[in-house]
Amino acid sequence: MLSRSISLLSVLALVAVAGCETVEGAGQDIEDAGQTISNTAEDADE
Repeated sequence: MLSRSISLLSVLALVAVAGCETVEGAGQDIEDAGQTISNTAEDADE
């Protein structure tokens, strides 16, 4: 039973870490897209 609990906790920890990295990557992509839009708007004003 202890072995099963440890295995389950290990899998849950792995999923949590993978999820965090995915959200972080998506956040970076959104930030980059926003920066690109901002730069394009600034170039249009010039």
